[in-house]
Amino acid sequence: MDNTKIDNEILKRAQVWLDGNYDEDTKAAIRKMIENDPEALTEAFYKDLEFGTGGLRGIMGVGTNRMNKYTVGMATQGLANYLKKMFPDKKDITIAIATDSRNNNTFFANTTASVMSANGIKVYMFDDLRPTPELSFAIRHLGCQAGVVITASHNPPEYNGYKAYWEDGGQLVAPHDKNVIDEVKKIKNIDDVKFDRNDDLIEIIGEDVDKVYIENIKGLSLSPEIIERQKDMKIVYTPIHGAGVKLVPEGLKAFGFQNIINVPEQDIPDGNFPTVKSPNPEEPAALAMALDKARETDAAIVMATDPDTDRVGIAVRDNKGEFVLLNGNQTATLLINYLLKKWKEKGKVTGNEYIVKTIVTSEILKDIADKNGIETYDTLTGFKYIAEIIRLLEGKKKFIGGGEESYGYLVGDFVRDKDAVISCCMIAETAAWAADQGKTLYDLLPDIYTEFGFYKERLISIVRKGKAGAEEIRKMMEEYRANPPKRINDSEVVLIKDYLTGKETDTVTGKESNIDLPKSNVLQFFLKDGSKISVRPSGTEPKIKFYFSVKDKLKNKNMFEEVNTLLEKRIDNIIADLGF
Repeated sequence: MDNTKIDNEILKRAQVWLDGNYDEDTKAAIRKMIENDPEALTEAFYKDLEFGTGGLRGIMGVGTNRMNKYTVGMATQGLANYLKKMFPDKKDITIAIATDSRNNNTFFANTTASVMSANGIKVYMFDDLRPTPELSFAIRHLGCQAGVVITASHNPPEYNGYKAYWEDGGQLVAPHDKNVIDEVKKIKNIDDVKFDRNDDLIEIIGEDVDKVYIENIKGLSLSPEIIERQKDMKIVYTPIHGAGVKLVPEGLKAFGFQNIINVPEQDIPDGNFPTVKSPNPEEPAALAMALDKARETDAAIVMATDPDTDRVGIAVRDNKGEFVLLNGNQTATLLINYLLKKWKEKGKVTGNEYIVKTIVTSEILKDIADKNGIETYDTLTGFKYIAEIIRLLEGKKKFIGGGEESYGYLVGDFVRDKDAVISCCMIAETAAWAADQGKTLYDLLPDIYTEFGFYKERLISIVRKGKAGAEEIRKMMEEYRANPPKRINDSEVVLIKDYLTGKETDTVTGKESNIDLPKSNVLQFFLKDGSKISVRPSGTEPKIKFYFSVKDKLKNKNMFEEVNTLLEKRIDNIIADLGF
């Protein structure tokens, strides 16, 4: 055996598993990597999986840096220990568990249920796959102290994940997220994890929760009379082999839409996602089959949700009748514009309402809110921060809606995570509202841009996998901090926000001020011409993301294509100037 190519620290970490109370299949896989694949061993053991913006997420396999029975078990034991610390006087601590359609989801859900029940914690477990946002709803509906959903969202098939939620229905935020990690780190031996399942503490739930969830969603409708007139509007929907297959169509029907067209091949839950390269509704290829179905049936709108049904991609017909894909900022703009106009029209605006967006989401949302007398809150990237704002303002101010550029939106506050079931229903209602005016959703965009300014955004993600990739991304962020650009695309950088230091710097005056948000590894550069560039390493994927936002005036709708081209070119020039 030649171990000379393997770092000693990696070998020590692997040896803990070889010496410990792990199953023989796991040990055999480790020995095979030591013998034949040092690189794979390094990737499997160079670090522990950690809770990022989306919780625990990684490639399935053996090792501390992989999703497996033991890493899930340790995370669950840590969460169980923390729950007992936080609720010492509560007789019956309860938790809800859900899964989407990913491979090994039932196994990981049952592992979680076993460890929780072995610790004396009552478990409510869904009888089949369910949307992630319904898990958030169930926590509050059932009065649970926590929740877990087994999902890796839109990641490739080899991934799985573990999202942990607190009693407010939101994902773990400070201090709970770090405290749970601390509890997990205290578990030095797998023997500290209780795996002996107690079936008496596990209760299966299902349609009873579905019914209440859908009724709550139905109550969000602002224009039932318009839907009645537009009930035959053709909607193509695909769950892309995920958990939305049942409840999205049910939600649309509850709203009153009667012409929902499915994509049969993609209605089949399958963690291998056989009809797409990636089940990510941000990527055009993921909507290809749905678009074909829409052209075939002369549909008005296409909706595609990711495997755990918290995000939705939308396609609509342009002024030439051709389908175009909306980006997340455009969809958020259409949705927030509709919500606020309707709230104002119905006399529901009292001055105590608000919306929430993330710092990398289009500033047009704030412009729309300002004009309608609605307050806007900015948060870090990650819907858990939006949920935190809702929790902090509960009983004080009224949340209307919010979202992030990565195709996640929420209306109403009975769910505390981005919700594609709600979003599909409310976006369909927005499309019906447009149709009632003889317009498409696409037609509404020039109207909005004429009123508030033409905003254009683009996202570039640079993938750098593994340990070497993580180091490269770290160095990129260090370089931007050490040597920030002074001009980009011949426009002066006038403001730099560094969310890691919590400081923003006016580069013209040199004045520094504090940023009133939690610290995070994000940089933003604001240019004199109104452009904004945000740089952020992903918390859940091996990539660094660059968000570009530019704006200009749109004097009239006839100039839409001209200004659109101008803004596209401006983004191209910014990207070129940064060396991509």
